[in-house]
This record gives sequence, C-alpha cells and structure tokens, in this order.
Amino acid sequence: QVQLVESGGGLVQAGGSLRLSCAASGRTFSSYAMGWFRQAPGKEREFVAAISWSGGSTYYADSVKGRFTISRDNAKNTVYLQMNSLKPEDTAVYYCAAALGLYPPAGTEYEYDYWGQGTQLTVSS
Repeated sequence: QVQLVESGGGLVQAGGSLRLSCAASGRTFSSYAMGWFRQAPGKEREFVAAISWSGGSTYYADSVKGRFTISRDNAKNTVYLQMNSLKPEDTAVYYCAAALGLYPPAGTEYEYDYWGQGTQLTVSS
C-alpha cells in the first residue's frame, strides 16, 4: 500500500514557475514508477509526465515538453514536477500516481495503482 500526498499548488501568473511535490509513504517507493496527471474543469484527466523507478527514464506529454521537468528523490520518497513558462491552459488539478514495477514509465491511467488527492494549480493571464 502506498499513500501519496501532493503539495505546492497555488495561483501563479502566466510565464511564472512552480514546483509540485508528491510525498509517498512506505518503504518500497523506489520500486514504483511515478506519474503526474492533471484534470481541468470539464475535461478528462490527462497525462503530464512520468519517471522510472530509478529516475533514469522520463516521459512527457507534448503539451508540457520543454517546460516541465519530473524528478524524484528516492531517499526522501518524493517526486517533483518543476513547471516553468506556465500558461493559463495549464490550470488544472494535478495528481501524482504510482505504478509498481512499471517500465518504461507510461502515460496511461490504468497502469497506475495508487493516486494522490490532487493539488490545484491556477495560472492567471
């Protein structure tokens, strides 16, 4: 069992930056691929970024490639999403998710076993 708690969301102006964190419970964090997804009002939840258990492989949605960076610190049981050059269309609830043994890191929701409660990001124009 893994529990995930996101933090770091908030209100930021377009062009600004923000870093989301996702803290995981449990001793097997390093066995999990981790992903970030987001859901905007009235839209389906979509993939944002994923990282392998070691951090050696990363995968991004085209919409965030070059602006967002996913990373992890297995010693701290935490995964991060650094978001730069934010746009109003990045406004959404951001969720982190964990997938046991998944490699390569994938962008499909059904492959993830555990989910956090989400954190709101609002980007003003």
